[in-house]
Amino acid sequence: MLQQPAIIQPRSYIDNQRNIQIYYPVVTGLDNPNVQQHINQTIMAHLNQLLTEWNFYEPTLVEMQSWFEVKTNERAILSLALYVYSFSGGAHGMTVIDTLTFDVTTGKCYTLNELFKPDSNYQQVLLDMIKSQVKERDIPVINEPIVLPGNENFYIADKSLVLYYQLYDLAPYYFGISYFPINVYAISDIIDEDGPLGEMLGSF
Repeated sequence: MLQQPAIIQPRSYIDNQRNIQIYYPVVTGLDNPNVQQHINQTIMAHLNQLLTEWNFYEPTLVEMQSWFEVKTNERAILSLALYVYSFSGGAHGMTVIDTLTFDVTTGKCYTLNELFKPDSNYQQVLLDMIKSQVKERDIPVINEPIVLPGNENFYIADKSLVLYYQLYDLAPYYFGISYFPINVYAISDIIDEDGPLGEMLGSF
């Protein structure tokens, strides 16, 4: 039986005294309750790690906001982005992103290398595409040489693989988080046809 798109229910934690507003997703509607529980536990583990890293428990915290975006929710693939903005004084706050891409039938959470065929040299292919976009978009690079972002720094949206760099990892603060969308059809020869990108290629 075909798995329907997951139902994403927003939940919140508000602490007005500490100026904290946390909005996070809870996945429901999946056929397998164990898979559903595993996915929600994974989401919360990632969110809690982000909040902890960005001073949720520290008395120096001035303001914190967290929100999420659903990037893909079709063909048994769920791709989510979690954002946290934290300000603890100084010139400005920091915004970070963490992303998760699941197969909602199995609960598997994918890393970037698992989207491609073995020995496909996907790293060089993607890096060349990023460098081309940097040049085309005239992005001010502050860290040379440009390297591929981390193995979890991606999401899937609108038949595109989107790679990203956190603030300061590639460009200056004012440029924001750097996103690099890559059309799945442009990399169709190296993607794993049985993985999430293969599912996107097969959808119309």
